[in-house]
Amino acid sequence: MTDAYQKAGVDIDAGNALVKRIAPLAAATRRPGADASLGGFGGLFDLKATGFEDPILVSGTDGVGTKLLLAIEAGAYHNIGIDLVAMCANDVLVQGAEPLFFLDYFATGKLHQDSAASVVEGIAEGCRQAGAALIGGETAEMPGLYDDGHFDLAGFCVGAVERNRILPNQEAMAAGDVMIALPSSGPHANGFSLIRKLLTEQGVNIADEAPFGGTWSDHLLAPTKIYVEDIKPLLDQQLLRGMSHITGGGLIENMPRVLPDGLVPHYDEQALALPDLFAWFQDAGQLGLQELRTVFNCGVGMVLIVAPKDAAQVLHATPDAFAIGELRSS
Repeated sequence: MTDAYQKAGVDIDAGNALVKRIAPLAAATRRPGADASLGGFGGLFDLKATGFEDPILVSGTDGVGTKLLLAIEAGAYHNIGIDLVAMCANDVLVQGAEPLFFLDYFATGKLHQDSAASVVEGIAEGCRQAGAALIGGETAEMPGLYDDGHFDLAGFCVGAVERNRILPNQEAMAAGDVMIALPSSGPHANGFSLIRKLLTEQGVNIADEAPFGGTWSDHLLAPTKIYVEDIKPLLDQQLLRGMSHITGGGLIENMPRVLPDGLVPHYDEQALALPDLFAWFQDAGQLGLQELRTVFNCGVGMVLIVAPKDAAQVLHATPDAFAIGELRSS
């Protein structure tokens, strides 16, 4: 590497060392269709090796927003990598697709190998949870664009679904269909601009003990739940008519995205009792219920839409799940 480029703030040797360091992490995510090797110009995936007969590819991309700032403040990088995979893989999953492979983009002002490697360790763990191969990525060192110690992340996930099993199946949906919630692990990766504002206003440090047990860091930096393991058996049995990933926009904006004209969600308010963390957000921000459910997932990470005859079977198969209402005619 030239001294001039290093003096300009870009350390090529550090980047190469990071690639060598994370290569075993990618290799551990191998699955049929991918050898999960790093270092080429593009990641290769053999769709034929997955066994799909008439596949449609489903792709998704996302980041983790300003949750990154709290992770950097806490020096806690591993879980943010899981978040990155989860936000993308869960979006692919709601189309009925099996996540196949994942790529990441890590951009920073100055590359710190330990923190970057911790992030990628989390990404690899997220890929294992999602059943996706980590087949490539990009690390960009851009001095002057980011403060030292700060970075940004983006993720890209591709999955596949048989053509005749794409969700949502709006033609099958009907009034009386049951909405079943899978609980979130916390705020996931949404609403953190407001969360950070509330923490500042309330004089809260994320290392402090929370009034409902544990530290604020425990609650706020818990990784986003990846729902593939819970949902894939339900997809295999064709028990789902639709799903909604409750991300930015909450229940208010995400549920209507999967429903056909003429159907609306009707919620059982008792079933949607607020977990303590979200009740604190509501009180600290003096938020109305509509705004709260638009900004945050309020304890619901995924909603499954099932026929009434299948509701008991789905609830039995996913023990943490709970019914939150039904679809009704508008």
